[in-house]
Amino acid sequence: MTRLSLDETATCACGAVTMTVAGPVLSMLVCSCRDCRKASGTGHSTVVLVPSEAVTISGEVKGHTRIAASGSEITRSFCPHCGTPLFARTARAPKLILLPAGLFDDPAWFAPTQAIFSRSHLDWDVLDPALPRYDTYRDANGF
Repeated sequence: MTRLSLDETATCACGAVTMTVAGPVLSMLVCSCRDCRKASGTGHSTVVLVPSEAVTISGEVKGHTRIAASGSEITRSFCPHCGTPLFARTARAPKLILLPAGLFDDPAWFAPTQAIFSRSHLDWDVLDPALPRYDTYRDANGF
């Protein structure tokens, strides 16, 4: 199976922050944990996981760190000028960066392969019923 590789650039709403992603996509998923719901303002987040070294960020970024539903520390970063959510990093996977798929102008390539933290998924947030769902993570190895 061929792994998707991105060569994409995304900006925040005001254009103060630019992120370039050049590298393999390790996973694409939706997450319904309460932290992701609060961060996205919706019933779930759409997440693209890539190696941290595949992402180049220019511009000022601020972050907020808290303990996530997994029990691990998560830092969510955003543009301090317009508030656009940009990326997240977790202590449980420090070499990965979590990118919101909606950050990209045309994320037609996004195709989630799993739904995590389905134990807190909201009934009104309709997902493809064929999408594999996990109460927390898929397995002990992570995403």
